[in-house]
Amino acid sequence: MKIEHFVLGGERVPAADGKSFAVIEPGSGKPFAEVAEAGPEDVERAMQAAYRAFEQGRWPRLSATDRGRILLQAATLVRERLEDIATIEARNAGKPMRDARGEVALVAAVLEYWGGAANKIFGESIPVQDSGLEITLREPVGVCALITPWNFPLVIASWKIAPALACGNTVVVKPAQLTPLSVLTLADILMEAGLPPGVISVLPGSGPVVGNALVTHPLVSKVSFTGSTEVGSQIMRLCADNITRVSLELGGKAANVVFSDAELERCVEASVFAVFGNCGQDCCARSRLLVQRPIYEEFVERLTRRTATLQVGQPLDEKTEIGPLISAGQRQRSLDYIALGQEEGAQLLSGELFRQ
Repeated sequence: MKIEHFVLGGERVPAADGKSFAVIEPGSGKPFAEVAEAGPEDVERAMQAAYRAFEQGRWPRLSATDRGRILLQAATLVRERLEDIATIEARNAGKPMRDARGEVALVAAVLEYWGGAANKIFGESIPVQDSGLEITLREPVGVCALITPWNFPLVIASWKIAPALACGNTVVVKPAQLTPLSVLTLADILMEAGLPPGVISVLPGSGPVVGNALVTHPLVSKVSFTGSTEVGSQIMRLCADNITRVSLELGGKAANVVFSDAELERCVEASVFAVFGNCGQDCCARSRLLVQRPIYEEFVERLTRRTATLQVGQPLDEKTEIGPLISAGQRQRSLDYIALGQEEGAQLLSGELFRQ
């Protein structure tokens, strides 16, 4: 698959400098697609297009009902093409097909929700002490720079894109360099659904080049980033210079707490997929278990037994429950953590370490 364009200002264009990069399929470790790579000039072109579309275009001035209809139409198109989009997501992100289908269905639901919510975003009338009336209005902020991660490429992109568009903003999206394909597909669908020119751009490329250029650009009114805590802190510092609004969803892990009166079979099943779902590549993966002492031994035994039955395989195999990690680098990082745990006294109860 060769994608010689990305989406810039609602149009399919090649990179200004003609560069491209290979997208690796996690299931094979081989190139799956060649994608046009955005650079600083492309960021500038996208920002100018988004700013013109906001200041002079019809999208922010379109009725909220009409904006909602376009998002609802996009939801319909996503559902109609669910299998094709899920296949792209499975091959690009290494997700089992059943998980990819569920995530694409969720994207359609997100678009549908915000399509319905678009004309239900109200201001407030606030009582004041003195005679008079105080009114709070909710208005679009302008150009939104949206930076998405590789672990849930399409779902998280929809969480950012749909509300921003519903409120009348224009958006420039930087998908993760490892997983740009499904977000490019979503942009195509939004344009087909009727999104006006200039309203959306999707710029695949590296974080230091494209990401930094976006968050420091003076025309950006809002930055939304999902990713690592380290990069998030850098983005917050970069946004400070222009006093740019910023929302960050950063890395973290959670725990399952299991008490002795719990239904163990249900808790075991939930605990297995809470940590191994998406290969554990989830900022809210419940990777720790706090188990009440009276049931500890039985719970660990059941958990180990269920883990051993997980079907690990290729994403497009319908039997697969757990697909491959996103990259060789992530695989090595995971192996290193397991080895570190063993060095610190942890016991490996299921599986073996395979190093190449």
